[in-house]
Amino acid sequence: MEKLAVSIVTPYGEIFSGAVDSITMPGVDGEFGVLYGHSNLLSLLKAGVIEILQGHSRDLVAIDWGYAEITSSRVDIIANGAVAIGGQSESGVSEAIARAKVLLEEASNDKVAIYSVVSRIEQAAKSRL
Repeated sequence: MEKLAVSIVTPYGEIFSGAVDSITMPGVDGEFGVLYGHSNLLSLLKAGVIEILQGHSRDLVAIDWGYAEITSSRVDIIANGAVAIGGQSESGVSEAIARAKVLLEEASNDKVAIYSVVSRIEQAAKSRL
């Protein structure tokens, strides 16, 4: 299966770069997924979580807002702010979740949406440990 090249950057540096199986993003018109061979697209992203699948692993990145440029073989995301949810220890994951929660609360006044995203991040992070 062909891999999709993904890059996520902020004004402060690169958050993620790699070849992935698929990526799901929080578009302003709703969540959408991308596989290798997708048609060209430029999308505005809203506050939420990007889910990256690589084989049996799943990486999560919380963003406040940004843009995604999609081609058949590549996804380039420029986010205003982003927090990678990861770490090998429970304390590292907890710290990343706390930073993601602050980022999302600063980006949106929709408390229900924020807590829905934070809950999704927490559940995914717990399954990694």
